[in-house]
Formats: sequence, structure tokens, C-alpha cells
Amino acid sequence: MQTPLSDIWTWLSDVPDPEIPAISLVDLGVIRNVAWDNDTLEVTITPTYAGCPATSIINLDVETALRAKGIDNIRLKRQLAPPWTTDWLSKDAHQKLEAYGIAPPRPAGGPQHCPQCHSAMVEKISQFGSTPCKAQWRCKDCLEPFDYFKCI
Repeated sequence: MQTPLSDIWTWLSDVPDPEIPAISLVDLGVIRNVAWDNDTLEVTITPTYAGCPATSIINLDVETALRAKGIDNIRLKRQLAPPWTTDWLSKDAHQKLEAYGIAPPRPAGGPQHCPQCHSAMVEKISQFGSTPCKAQWRCKDCLEPFDYFKCI
């Protein structure tokens, strides 16, 4: 008997992103689909960008989580088109990012406020942050630096 897909989505919702452990791979939107193909579970993954260094860890974490739940026949499918976009972040991801100290992406560009003190007095330090998906910003009020998750 095959495990219901709703259970599999729930299990994958517990697998953290290796670069931002406050959000899951499902929150991040990189898990695009799960489906049974006869007795094999196929999981479609779209990395945040084609050269993402965390892709191999993501694949390993997905396989490990599913095997721990008794799923033995797993096929991971890498899907690059359409490319990942920050539009795929869940609403929960935005809240979890901010609670973690990372300003969530905004279509208008740049953070609306500091994720630590919520001041609107922020400035960009660098377009490049701790990962290619993030830029480095600083709050002019509390003086704390923080990452901003860029719109992609």
C-alpha cells in the first residue's frame, strides 16, 4: 500500500533548508511535486538557482527523511524550468524568515524594515550576502546588520 501523498508532503515540511534552517524545503518552494510512479516515489526539486551549492545536501536530506519513514524506492527529479522564484515561498516562509532575522523578499525591492527592531531606517551594505540569494543590509537605528532575501 502506498503512503498518501498528503503524508509525504507533511514529512517533507519538516525537512529544513540547509542554508536557512528556519524554513523547510516546502516553505522555500523547491519541492515542486511528489507523485507515485508505480512503486517509486518521484520527488521533483527545483533548486533556487542552477548552480546552488546546497542542491546535493537538499537531495540527501529529502532521501534521508523519506527513507526514515519507510519509503525505499525514491527517484529525485531535478527540474530547472520554470526556474525557481521567490514567488514560490510560502506565506509561512516570510514570517519564519523575519523571525529568524532575515528580511523576506519584497517585489518593490529592499526590505521594508529591520527584522530585529522593525525600524524603517535601513540601508544596503552590499548586494552580496552570506548566500547568493541574499544581500547584506543594516539598520540605522539599532545598527544591526541583517540579510535580505533578494527577489528572484
